[in-house]
Amino acid sequence: MNIQLNQIPQRTLKPRTDGLTMMMDKGMSIRDAESILETSSNYIDIIKLGWGTSVVYPKLKEKIALYKSAGIPVYFGGTLFEAFVIRDQYKDYKKMLDTYQIEYAEVSDGSIELHHEEKCNFISDLSQQATVLSEVGSKDAEKIIPPYKWIELMKAELEAGAWKVIGEARENGNVGLYRASGEVRTGLVEEILTQIPSEKIIWEAPQKAQQVWLIKLMGANVNLGNIAPQEVIPLETIRLGLRGDTFDHFLSSTGNTLI
Repeated sequence: MNIQLNQIPQRTLKPRTDGLTMMMDKGMSIRDAESILETSSNYIDIIKLGWGTSVVYPKLKEKIALYKSAGIPVYFGGTLFEAFVIRDQYKDYKKMLDTYQIEYAEVSDGSIELHHEEKCNFISDLSQQATVLSEVGSKDAEKIIPPYKWIELMKAELEAGAWKVIGEARENGNVGLYRASGEVRTGLVEEILTQIPSEKIIWEAPQKAQQVWLIKLMGANVNLGNIAPQEVIPLETIRLGLRGDTFDHFLSSTGNTLI
């Protein structure tokens, strides 16, 4: 950091296995991506190329190479995996990972109906080729999954070979873990944490209020995803108690680990 302050939470160091910030790239230009890396690469742990944007982005190879040159892993959004599966092109999906030298893969079923045993089979198979993130939760706001089911699904997917499970929220943060208003389904999150270790979950949290709530609950090193590029540095200040939302939270009386 540029300035030394006492009572700042101890952040994990890159390459991190927890305290991850997953940034979502929804089709930024190469120039914009370079600017983001110039300012924020120290705080970005993994980048998701959102949903099916990789199909139409004009300079995909150059974008992937740029992120890799910064030492940041890249992966295709889970919706693209689903687009291949629904068309019976799973083998083509695996070939695409090799073609673009993608070392991470997201398995999801938020837009398609997929028997859970089949989903776990995909996770198990892909884990032989890539580091797998599996997404739990539906993109359908009308489909409410009870907490016990979230836990059951997450446990099975971790056992199948997923490195992390992702709590679904979409890019707007209004489904899955959250109500349509963006409010956290607090009981759901707290119940999940009784059975699944926090470090095994990436919580999609595109909205500031969601990030604040999760950081206050689980600390500075909670894994957060679907972070907009321009929000990476603001998020880091929330993690460190350097923004009003968490300003008092990390002072010594809270009992958090400080430096």
